[in-house]
Amino acid sequence: MLTSRTLPAFLAVCFFIGPARAQDQPVRVVVTVEAPKEATPPNITKDDVMVYLENQRMRVTQWEPIQNDRIGLELWLLIDDGTDSELGIQLEDLRKFVLEQPATTKIGIGYLRNGSVEALQKPTADHALAAKTIRLPLGQPGASASPYLALIDLIQKWPAGEQAREVLMVSSGIDPDNGPGPINSYLDRAILVAQRAGVVVHSIYFQSAGHFGHSLWQINWGQNFLAQLAEETGGEFFWQGSSNPVSFVPYFKELNQHFSNQYVLTFLAQGKPGQTRLKLKTEIPHVTLVGPSKIDIPRAK
Repeated sequence: MLTSRTLPAFLAVCFFIGPARAQDQPVRVVVTVEAPKEATPPNITKDDVMVYLENQRMRVTQWEPIQNDRIGLELWLLIDDGTDSELGIQLEDLRKFVLEQPATTKIGIGYLRNGSVEALQKPTADHALAAKTIRLPLGQPGASASPYLALIDLIQKWPAGEQAREVLMVSSGIDPDNGPGPINSYLDRAILVAQRAGVVVHSIYFQSAGHFGHSLWQINWGQNFLAQLAEETGGEFFWQGSSNPVSFVPYFKELNQHFSNQYVLTFLAQGKPGQTRLKLKTEIPHVTLVGPSKIDIPRAK
């Protein structure tokens, strides 16, 4: 029962709750459902997905597979032009990977050079056309400059739509513009830009041309950078020690499995505008939900 004493407190509570709920902002992220290796993940519904921002649970509103006619996927294949020309033995498998993508996937082909992307083919559903544009990298040491600046350049020019957006980079991860070491401001910025745009980044390590290609500390930091980029954006990093992989085929098999078990998750985000930590959980046994480590809460419109 409300009295003259309790009424002001009640109105204050209502005033506090009302604006907070009004600030809820829809956020979309791409999520991969993973099961133990080689196992097919079970069917997951939106009721099975739990979303937390800074340990506070958010409300899930949509959960849609990306491989359908309404959403679909836009995938950029980016090859570092500073990569060793030994990549030539992998070109046929790269073309096969492009050709085997479903009709709901549009593919773009680009080369990382001088801190930007040379787009040989914008995202297209004509996979044969995209596959034809794949060429040998220039194989010139340092030709790509910072691969992370090039990634930023691509994302900032990439129009957003209903489609999920992902990138597969073939690179050593070595950044001549920044140098080796635990801190790379270009990498940090690339992660931030990708997270804000909802872009998932996968990468395959392949040696750089020239001296950097056999410099162990450069190799280690390049791999660390690529691994961090993938981990923070919800992607996968593939490598085979400090040497080049014999074949990309196992990597492509795993990637295709990921694509077939990916969803666009929409939830209502509460909190101050800006970056905040994201946690995804499910009570389905032996299943992991993989997404970006952080998201950007937009300002209220």
